[in-house]
Amino acid sequence: MTGRPLDVLEEALDTPVTVHLKDDTAHFGVLAGYDQHMNVVLDPTELEGSADDEVEDTTIIRGDNVVSINT
Repeated sequence: MTGRPLDVLEEALDTPVTVHLKDDTAHFGVLAGYDQHMNVVLDPTELEGSADDEVEDTTIIRGDNVVSINT
């Protein structure tokens, strides 16, 4: 995948991604949406290192906190 960041996100819609955040955590889930500020919506989401493999239904992550998004 190459191109502008929003084009890359468009191609990644409805696919599993890993979102790494500034606080050194990672969220795993299916990319359900995004906006021009690179805020992302993941369905369902699993937090890396969480106890009992805790799964959230929907997670909205503010783009300012995102370090990288991997498919």
